[in-house]
Amino acid sequence: MKILVLNCGSSSLKYQLIDMQTEQVMASGKYERIGEKEAFLVHKIESDGKKIKIENPAYNHTEAIEFTLKQLINPEYPVIKSLDEISAIGHRLVHGGEKIAQSVKIDEHVVDVLKEYTDLAPLHNPACISGIEACKKVMPDKPMVGVFDTAFHQTISEEKYIYPIPYEYYKKYSVRKYGFHGTSHMYVSQRLLELENKDSKDVKIITCHLGQGSSICAIKDGKSVDTSMGLTPLGGIPMVTRSGDLDPSVITYLMKKESLKPEEIENIVNKTSGLSAISGMAPDFRVIEEASNTDNKMAKIAIDQFNYSIAGYIAKYAVALDGVDYIVFTGGVGENQINIRREVCKKLQFMGVKLDLEANNIRGEEKVISAPDSKVKVYVIPTNEELMIARETQRLV
Repeated sequence: MKILVLNCGSSSLKYQLIDMQTEQVMASGKYERIGEKEAFLVHKIESDGKKIKIENPAYNHTEAIEFTLKQLINPEYPVIKSLDEISAIGHRLVHGGEKIAQSVKIDEHVVDVLKEYTDLAPLHNPACISGIEACKKVMPDKPMVGVFDTAFHQTISEEKYIYPIPYEYYKKYSVRKYGFHGTSHMYVSQRLLELENKDSKDVKIITCHLGQGSSICAIKDGKSVDTSMGLTPLGGIPMVTRSGDLDPSVITYLMKKESLKPEEIENIVNKTSGLSAISGMAPDFRVIEEASNTDNKMAKIAIDQFNYSIAGYIAKYAVALDGVDYIVFTGGVGENQINIRREVCKKLQFMGVKLDLEANNIRGEEKVISAPDSKVKVYVIPTNEELMIARETQRLV
């Protein structure tokens, strides 16, 4: 079985074609600037590592998907002989609210749920719908599966997801904690159990998905117990451009002082805040982290706040789990930023976390980085959301 995995952004399309017999990626790529004349595709054939950049206007996701599929059967660099070889399509979907608590076959009900929760994921859900509709048009007979970022966190108990505001807002508008990055947290926690050759029962794991967007998750018995993101992907630790947790009065105070509309303050806390705002630098984590090791005081404050917040959530989730057996770092920052892992673990020495500095000197590798006498075992496990989506798609079709 060959499965095409799609991740539709507002102006982008990421994809992988995976052969499920071996779980090997056959082709992957990203279409960028969809909606513009300058749109382009970077297509990679995994067998020989060949990358092809193709400039091709795509004014919507249907055009982007149609052109992408042509590359998979392009006789100049063929990956498959015919689109008939694709058995199913797996979509990364973002916000399913309380209506969808697991991976599902996509039908009109799923599309209606995406529309219902668009206000809570205004950048993501419309793009997801566009991708689904495009696939219906281009490959109408292919079964499709949706894997929701929020689904993994539907096991969080009520006292952890209900906000301390009038309960009527939950009943009227479904205002509660949902959590995100669920597919990544699920994948790395399952991979950890494979590496440790353990059943999920009574195993306490804290996974740290650190990247452009970042979230922490407490997992016990293979289920999400709590997570740092909330109603939207804005909550939790400070991110590159997102504020993370704030005193709610900060929002209303700034709206009054600056005469800001709701859309304007949303834009500020989502796109012009976080580590970039503190440091005064461009929204590139690597650049900010490098600057923090120089005499750039504000970059250092930004990175110190990031590390402190991660460690604080890990300590909090040790309470939620009544202890912790494993800590996992994943995501672009978690997998590659040696200094971040070191500084976070240094703050957790009171919990018995002890890092092996030599083992930690890696980027993007699957490895134990804690010392043999550490009371908590620390891993780096590169995430693979696409494979998780492909597995869920295979399971359902």
